[in-house]
Amino acid sequence: MSKLSNTLGKVVTKIRKTEKPASGEEEKQVSATHPEKVYLKALPLRALQDVEMIKQEVKSGNILILKVSPLAKKSIDDVKQAVSELLEFTQLVGGDIARLGEERVVITPSFIRIWREKTATPSGALPTAA
Repeated sequence: MSKLSNTLGKVVTKIRKTEKPASGEEEKQVSATHPEKVYLKALPLRALQDVEMIKQEVKSGNILILKVSPLAKKSIDDVKQAVSELLEFTQLVGGDIARLGEERVVITPSFIRIWREKTATPSGALPTAA
């Protein structure tokens, strides 16, 4: 699974490079249109066709924890494509996405933020850790 871990790390690293630092970032107002009930769903990513269903779940206001290893067993390239597409979609709708361990990704709708612990690096910078 180290190949999967490296793949997820590379794709999700793009998120860190495009995010604004939390210190200068203003919190967005929670929309009054968010759903009354929000569900946390753990789902496997088995095929590229699952991406559309995942997008619908996020649009419905649900939080998703995706296990990507079922798709990774078939094709690492498909995992890269799926995660890249989900990253683009999540940014488009104002949601949040982060790697969660070796083989999982968490995606949230626009009114939920993922907390990222700040850790010091040898260069002294404080990157966002997911």
